Amino acid sequence: MKVSCALVWAAAIWAVSATSGFAAKETPVTTSGLPIPRYVSLKSDHVNVRAGPTRENELSWIFTRSGLPVEITAEFENWRRIRDSEGAEGWVYHSLLSGRRTAVVTMKDKDALAPIYDRADATGNVAARLQAGVVAQVKRCLNGWCRVIGTGFDGWIEQQRLWGVYADEKLD
Repeated sequence: MKVSCALVWAAAIWAVSATSGFAAKETPVTTSGLPIPRYVSLKSDHVNVRAGPTRENELSWIFTRSGLPVEITAEFENWRRIRDSEGAEGWVYHSLLSGRRTAVVTMKDKDALAPIYDRADATGNVAARLQAGVVAQVKRCLNGWCRVIGTGFDGWIEQQRLWGVYADEKLD
């Protein structure tokens, strides 16, 4: 019986960590090698969402707007399980997703407007006001603020007002 060196090393590392009380941070091993969960956006304005990770699975719905943010919650080969801002989940083929970061403006009161400031500070000048549901490209996030751009606006918004970035996530 032939055993690869990598397998022996993996077993040895596991044995040492299991007996020493060392607990490594659990990071799911993914097909892509990228962390889960993570946010991405839709690359196309026609994205089929399926009940499972094959083309043979039932079509659940179709996204018809490119640029929408989604959260990848699992991977299986070339398929990604995603969740949208409303909590709906399904599987999409990986090539229909983009690493470009976008976010949806969220407000507790759907009729309220989210201020966009000229700097990352609530004492700055209000450059625009956005309705809940507006999708923006996220350029940078730091210290609870994100710089977002879109048609007719470019400025800073409180990070907590966005679905598509994690709390305290830093983006450059």
